[in-house]
Amino acid sequence: MDLPRWSASSIRARADKYAASLDNLIKRICIIGCGSIGSLYAAHLAKIAEVWAFVRRSEHAEALNKNGLRVSGTHEFHVNLSASYEPSKLPQFDLGIVSSKATQTAEAVRPVAHLFKNGVVLSSQNGLGGEEIIADLTKTSVIRGTTFMSGTRHSDTHVQYELDTATWMGPFEPTHTRFAVVQEAADLICASGLKAVALQDARPAQWSKLIFNASVNAVSALTELPHSFHFALENQFTDLGHLLHALIDEGKQVAAGLGVKLHEDPWEMNKIGAQTDHPPSMLYDVRHRFKTEVDFLGGAIAREAERAGIPAPLHTALYRLIKGKESSWSYHGKEHTAAK
Repeated sequence: MDLPRWSASSIRARADKYAASLDNLIKRICIIGCGSIGSLYAAHLAKIAEVWAFVRRSEHAEALNKNGLRVSGTHEFHVNLSASYEPSKLPQFDLGIVSSKATQTAEAVRPVAHLFKNGVVLSSQNGLGGEEIIADLTKTSVIRGTTFMSGTRHSDTHVQYELDTATWMGPFEPTHTRFAVVQEAADLICASGLKAVALQDARPAQWSKLIFNASVNAVSALTELPHSFHFALENQFTDLGHLLHALIDEGKQVAAGLGVKLHEDPWEMNKIGAQTDHPPSMLYDVRHRFKTEVDFLGGAIAREAERAGIPAPLHTALYRLIKGKESSWSYHGKEHTAAK
């Protein structure tokens, strides 16, 4: 398939149009973590702004610099951008977007934390806790973000865009981020062809996604099922949907106890997702015996509930089971001889 290639002149024309339409301050962007979500941000934003990808591997950076990024699926195009695995080769940035796994936040951000002195950093990661890590490392303004778009990364230079949904974003309160900056970042993302909504308070959106994500990921990690129709079935006593519904209801009770009014209904989100057969991130981790994001998902709900004195037995139980599963990958136990 022949995909449209964005030349340097066409990219500059789009960037100039964006600059003319907004009194914007965001000129140069760094994508930290160029997996499926990071690649989608990088490719779309590179059409209208100067984008750099900070990646872990030298061959990843070389491939992006040589071949650019191809997007297929919902959107179809090819774009060039800059990439580096060496922090010393990167300039200062106006906007950073952290798309690494939550478990890798500190490792991903620490080498480039000094490059956002006069900028702002958006967390587009799963769960709770990433913003605190980013703020502590960068000492700059942070945006609380939750994204619902999804994609499949086929290679270092090809990502398939699947679910064309929005990034919800708002000020991370401890860093006193100005809402005008959040709005500008959202406008920029929208101008790139993606979807974004700026919210004065992004916690209701974040908790909606957290409850949905924590419930689905935990059950997927333990059953090794993708997000399939099983997650929404409630006809028979054995149907898995009963457990999902109970987990989601428990999460709602925790949010309500914390004074958070949800932006969306996580159960409705689950019913839509159950039609996709999409493999959640923790399913991938369990299959490959990688450390999961459970501390930032179900573990975050369990800890927040305990801190506030709110019962959350289901999320707490699944959190502990998954931590036990992680321990089993490295625990060999004592040797026992067979009884005669």
